[in-house]
Amino acid sequence: MSLTISKRGGQMPESPIRKLVPYAEAAKARGIQVFHLNIGQPDIETPEAAVQAVKNYSSKIVEYSHSAGNESYRRKLAENYKRAGIDVDYTDIIITTGGSEAIIFGFMACCDAGDEIIIPEPLYANYNSFAIEGGISIVPVASSIDNGFALPPVTDFEKLITSRTKAIVICNPNNPTGYLYSREEMETLKEIILKHNLYLFSDEAYREFCYDGDHFSAMNLKGAENNVVLVDTISKRYSACGARIGALVTKNKELYNTVMKFAQARLSPPTFGQVLGEAATELPADYFEATKEEYRKRRDTLVSRLQKMEGVVCPTPGGAFYAMAKLPIEDAEDFCQWLLESFSHNGKTVMIAPAPGFYATRGLGRNEVRLAYVLNSDSINEAMDVLEEALKVYKR
Repeated sequence: MSLTISKRGGQMPESPIRKLVPYAEAAKARGIQVFHLNIGQPDIETPEAAVQAVKNYSSKIVEYSHSAGNESYRRKLAENYKRAGIDVDYTDIIITTGGSEAIIFGFMACCDAGDEIIIPEPLYANYNSFAIEGGISIVPVASSIDNGFALPPVTDFEKLITSRTKAIVICNPNNPTGYLYSREEMETLKEIILKHNLYLFSDEAYREFCYDGDHFSAMNLKGAENNVVLVDTISKRYSACGARIGALVTKNKELYNTVMKFAQARLSPPTFGQVLGEAATELPADYFEATKEEYRKRRDTLVSRLQKMEGVVCPTPGGAFYAMAKLPIEDAEDFCQWLLESFSHNGKTVMIAPAPGFYATRGLGRNEVRLAYVLNSDSINEAMDVLEEALKVYKR
């Protein structure tokens, strides 16, 4: 009898963001310059004070921390939340290995195998992967590029709710669409979760990067405190993706204590990442102003270029640093691979993410792509020159 792979392993999808990497590497080996608009890896420098805190680490032993994370870090993080208008105590916070672990712990603590969670699609692709790890089913509710990916109507959610539904999951501002949910939309979600006794997972990784309105945290939904699970990370906020430090925040003490058992099983979050994260909490209050304005400039550059291209539809995203665009093509998977494998313009090409990987419903997003405006405006303009010419050649 031969060795077999688990059904769970077989169901795990490839990353729609990373699976084209071999084609990008091959293009670079041929001498082609590749503009990476495929992944949310900012080129903004990690704050020097945070990096120096790691370099200055003085303990002679790199010890385990508390399973919930260093108390000094959690206290400072709670103060940061309060300055942002989110009233939580440090005892509501569990530090995790990236936002990814916070999502996994939350899903595992709230759902059993066979349970369902409802997520507006397109969605962050790894939500699907994390759900598969727990034997949980994602039930997508469709949002549309035609209205900028606004929150679907209440009726669209309610017709999907069954006895197996345990939670609704949102990302605000959204990855991959960049949509910023309004306070009114968040209040709508509150009505649904209270009526049907559901959890609300709110991934707020991009909270500081809102351009056309203010961010309203799910933690501020009055009367729903017991239902809300906040997922957070320093990855994008401080351009510290490799530090792998996130947080799960909840006022629901039964849920908190359950998540703590998962946290204890993995012993502790990374020491040096916590040192970096704690130092970042002490940055000046205006730290994000310049960064946000830089991303706004990049967004405006990218979106204006896309909207001027023949046959391209691209809503203006309200936050994060992603844009979804509908292109005049039939197969985004083929187009994105072709860009790397067979096309160059003045010795350059562009890497973007095909959108089908951000949909749970098979067949959707076939002519859509996600672009991350994580390069400077000059590079974005060059990348758009490449894309504009590529669409002309591909069409022929």
